[in-house]
Order: sequence, then structure tokens, then C-alpha cells
Amino acid sequence: MLHLKPERLDVGDFDEHPISICGTAFQAHVSGALYWPAEHALIVADLHLEKASAYAERGVMLPPYDSRDTLMRLAEVVDHYQARTVIALGDSFHDPAGADRLNPEDRETLTILQEGVEWIWIAGNHDPEISSDVGGTVRNHIRLGGVDLRHVPNPTSVTHEIAGHLHPAAKLALHGYTLRRPCFVGNGLRLVLPAFGSFTGGLNVLDDAFEPIFGNDGFAVWMMGQEGLYPVATRLLKSD
Repeated sequence: MLHLKPERLDVGDFDEHPISICGTAFQAHVSGALYWPAEHALIVADLHLEKASAYAERGVMLPPYDSRDTLMRLAEVVDHYQARTVIALGDSFHDPAGADRLNPEDRETLTILQEGVEWIWIAGNHDPEISSDVGGTVRNHIRLGGVDLRHVPNPTSVTHEIAGHLHPAAKLALHGYTLRRPCFVGNGLRLVLPAFGSFTGGLNVLDDAFEPIFGNDGFAVWMMGQEGLYPVATRLLKSD
């Protein structure tokens, strides 16, 4: 990706990157998932399952494979880390009826994913209620290992927080090329995860919506490329 990695290294060397939040170690993965080794927990945000079917009900036809693709990618990263806990940080379904629209094959995939795993759904603004038929436990937010896990980031200056909701994306201009990709964004005290879902857009990290979260203290960005996850100097970032 724009010569951001030395060619002598293998693509797999860029699958993940260490991130620290208030001294706690995590591994950010190129898929957009975050792994917490000490808790054996995998954290994802904004799956937006059944977004295509929601649009179809309004007459906007999209390929109806978003849930399948999202769940298969999630299965790969759960298997990669052998996670014992999966925490979905809200907007896991595109609307409250999304779980009811899952086709039998995708529902079976979700059931298999949950076997032997503690599965926690955090309620989001798109899915404030989640059907018990999809398994797992539903919470408004949780605190684990001293870290708050929630859907919407706290709008005040806080620490020890991991959230989703904003679908962070970074726009990079380098060597005459421009890329805009989902990203992790944090400042060592809190972190916002990229949207994991297949049919999800992104909000530029330079947008005013991120100012209440990170203020004027600066932040770091880890940009998801096609071949890996890359830390990017914020001075290279561009507004939309």
C-alpha cells in the first residue's frame, strides 16, 4: 500500500499491531477487530448485519450477502485468536428486526460461532433491543478489566474506554495517490474501533465529531489497508 511496508517482509507481518490503552495491551487486527490477550476477548464494532435487507424493504436493492460476508470474516478472526469471549460493541444489527431477517444459513453460522464462547451484545442506537433468538447476552455497556466497553463514546474527557459508533476512517495523500480507509483511532487513553460490517461507511477522523473525544491532545491512527494494518502519521491525513 503506497510503499508503506518494506517489500522484503511478508504480507502477514502486517496483520496486526499492538495498541496500549492506559497500560493495557491489545492487538488491533487488519480485519477491524481488537483482541485483548489478558481477557482472551475479541472486540468488534458495528457489524450492521442485515443492512442490505433493510434497504431492500425500502426499495433500494443491494447484494444480499453482507451478513454472510461479515460473519465469515468474524469467524476467521475468532478462530485466529481462539477467543473465549466475543464482545460486539453495538449496531450489530442494522435495525431491531435485523435478527429476524437472518436467513437460516447465516443464523446457523452465528450459532456455530457462539459454541464454547461467551458472547456479549452491547446495545446500539440501531439495535437498542436484540432478540434472544440469536443467543448471547445483551448489555447496555460493560466494564471489564477496568476498561469501559460501550457503543457510543462518552462525549466528555474520559479514560479507559473502547467504543464504536463513529465508523472512523482516515484519508491519506501520499506519492500522488489518495486513499480513504477504515481505521482505529486512539490516544493511549481511549480507542474507537472501525466498523466491522461489510456494508458500512466511515467518518473522517478529522471531522468535528471526534473533537469531544480526543480534544486537542492529538491521537494516533492505524489504517486498514488491503494487505495489512498500518500506523499513519497524522500530519499526512487529509479532510474530506
